[in-house]
Amino acid sequence: MSEPTGALAGLSEISTRYDGILSDVWGVLHNGVNAFDDVIDAFVRYRRSGGRIVLVTNAPRPAAPIIAYLDDLGVPREAYDDLISSGDVSRNLIAQYRGQVIHHVGPVTADDTLYEGLGVIRGSVQDAKAVVVTDLDTDDDTPEMYAHRIPAWLERKLPMICANPDKVVEHGGRIIYCGGALADVYQAQGGEVLMAGKPYRVIYNQAQVLLENAAGKPIGRDRILAIGDSVRTDATGATGFGVDFLFVTGSIHAEELGPTHAPDPVLVHELIDQSGVQMIGYMARVRW
Repeated sequence: MSEPTGALAGLSEISTRYDGILSDVWGVLHNGVNAFDDVIDAFVRYRRSGGRIVLVTNAPRPAAPIIAYLDDLGVPREAYDDLISSGDVSRNLIAQYRGQVIHHVGPVTADDTLYEGLGVIRGSVQDAKAVVVTDLDTDDDTPEMYAHRIPAWLERKLPMICANPDKVVEHGGRIIYCGGALADVYQAQGGEVLMAGKPYRVIYNQAQVLLENAAGKPIGRDRILAIGDSVRTDATGATGFGVDFLFVTGSIHAEELGPTHAPDPVLVHELIDQSGVQMIGYMARVRW
């Protein structure tokens, strides 16, 4: 492991210490509306120097439609080697309900690919064996708006599979709630919650395999850098997986840390220390 540092001018300061990067997507590479050119440039330069990059996202869809979405945002394939999503690893949890009814919470059709080939039936709470949460139903929803629905889930003791553990995400400069926020409420009321995306080990184990496949060689965790903007998922996940962490401060935690482009070092460390992560440094946005 490397010694923690403070603010970094660019990824180039530390790039030679790592053979591979596991990077968050939303909040690091784009904000849901625009891709970040400086980040793309940094990732392309890192790969050209011999490093490998696997994108690790809590998006509740399989990798293929997410890659297509990145294409539409103008993120070139040269900026990364592979991608794994919470949707990919959550499919194994959903598959155990093949032939049975699950109750879907989230946008009605946006996450249809999550269920493809699994043989589950989407239906009412009364018929369901589990609740699957991809996100809140609309971007304007808050977890409190589900207070009238949760009692029925609890009464039937339905396990909740949360395919997006993120609590919030930045969308074009706006912060919106995600599936993880609803999962927190359900769990706090005694409901059973199952998750496999970040910060849980299963997604990191599979990401490391993809990283090593891209590199064509084993890569030890002391040579892997995680990049992310969330203390709850990215930093905590890096802690559990045992890899160094580069903290992107200019996203969902920006308002907590002072000026966006010059965050207060004391506030940064107070926040990040909650996760126990080995932080190698921080930047408002990744740049080379």
